[in-house]
Amino acid sequence: MDQIGTRNPQVGIESTGLEGLSSVRWNLPEAELVEIAVKRGEARLSAHGALVATTGKHTGRSAKDKFVVRDENTEPAVWWDNNAAMEPEAFERLYEDFKQAAKGRDLFVQDLIGGADPENAIKVRVVTEYAWHSLFIRNLLIRPSTEALKSFVPDMTIIDLPSFTADPERHGCRSETVIACDLTRNIVLIGGTSYAGEMKKSVFTALNWRLPANGVMPMHCSANVGPQGDGAVFFGLSGTGKTTLSADPHRTLIGDDEHGWGENGVFNFEGGCYAKTIRLSPEAEPEIFATTRRFGTVLENVVLDENRVPDFDDGSLTENTRAAYPLHFIPNASETGRGGHPKNVIMLTADAFGVLPPIAKLTPAEAMYHFLSGYTAKVAGTEKGVTEPEATFSTCFGAPFMPRHPSEYGNLLRDLIASHGTNCWLVNTGWTSGAYGTGKRMPIKVTRALLAAALDGSLSAAEFRSDPNFGFQVPVAVEGVDPGILDPRSTWSDAAAYDRQAAKLVSMFRKNFERFVDHVDEQVVQAAPALPMAAE
Repeated sequence: MDQIGTRNPQVGIESTGLEGLSSVRWNLPEAELVEIAVKRGEARLSAHGALVATTGKHTGRSAKDKFVVRDENTEPAVWWDNNAAMEPEAFERLYEDFKQAAKGRDLFVQDLIGGADPENAIKVRVVTEYAWHSLFIRNLLIRPSTEALKSFVPDMTIIDLPSFTADPERHGCRSETVIACDLTRNIVLIGGTSYAGEMKKSVFTALNWRLPANGVMPMHCSANVGPQGDGAVFFGLSGTGKTTLSADPHRTLIGDDEHGWGENGVFNFEGGCYAKTIRLSPEAEPEIFATTRRFGTVLENVVLDENRVPDFDDGSLTENTRAAYPLHFIPNASETGRGGHPKNVIMLTADAFGVLPPIAKLTPAEAMYHFLSGYTAKVAGTEKGVTEPEATFSTCFGAPFMPRHPSEYGNLLRDLIASHGTNCWLVNTGWTSGAYGTGKRMPIKVTRALLAAALDGSLSAAEFRSDPNFGFQVPVAVEGVDPGILDPRSTWSDAAAYDRQAAKLVSMFRKNFERFVDHVDEQVVQAAPALPMAAE
């Protein structure tokens, strides 16, 4: 077996359980991975030097094909209402079949770190079938120094074989695609999908499992910090604007998707960004656009024109087109991936009903209510089978990645907010002037102006009104923003139609929250929107 690249010879490929391989290429840098990917026909270069790959039928996560091994360790602690179970025996058969499928192959290994806080970091060994997948995960996680690689001992292993075909009857899964997580042995097996995002989300799942025991809140959020050290975190599902809104040229970017918040402050889980690129423009998002013209960036499912120039307006492959690049490609990115305790928490939602205001101030109880609710709209392409936005409640703004019960994460967040006097805001980046199909998407200039006022503290001094449906506080006027857009009912041509939509959404919130009532205190229960007011 040929082995190429820097590695720890004392903890080799046998640590993954794989054997009989043709070759293993360890921790290859960008140039070599790009050369191999192009030579093997896995991907091609854009006119500006980015590596462009397509993922076939899976252009987003296969959420229904993800499983957690149910064993003595996980049985009492995993939130099984949200996580599909796989029996240990089925996982063992799957693992053995992965080992057989890997024999004779040329594989790639990246030894990487999840977590910029050394006290809470996890060392991850990622074995991939594709060179471009190896570059992808190298971009997305934190890279150890060359010297550190020589003594690297993994805490977790991911084996990613897109060509593997799962057998539901033999492997206890749902289809030919499988993402199986053994949280006790820290092994993740990914087969039957070329969508690279499954790898990064597997690391996030592992950290969501491990960190609460250390008093650390794992968060599906972006984070940045202002010139005065005023940190902010942005919760939100894919497509709500986490990456776009945190890439602020006037603030230092800590990270765009996954973070922890503990006694040492906020820290990035990753070393890169995974930004949506559909309809990306240099005017609206110059920092992100610039990364798409850098060698080393991976463009996923982006269509190239006849001159190999990316056409970011073309969603023919998927609306979920992406760019994966290292954090240092953003000019004002943090070199440490760490910040202090946040002064503001922003909860982003893409309201497909056009009911919520563009911004609202939340009390701590309201913040926990909306965090546990996790209301947004799934944006087209972010999951297989989703072709247009649809209303959904994804608790903690990241239910697919939460192994534990939401109340554990909610209580951690509530305690941290209370301890550090953090301001909380709900921001709607979804629809205004009507629901999806009749209304329009919230202008990003409006969202940016309102966020700027929230982050610099001026918004707290504004005049507020109480929202008649949800009870939270909504500013009446903000400098530079049309006051009409702050009152969503006034933007609709038919006020009665707005009231019907509002009543419908309030009912959805209350119905969804019934499962959490027994896990929260009375203040949080009372933070629910008032159905009688909406009905009136």
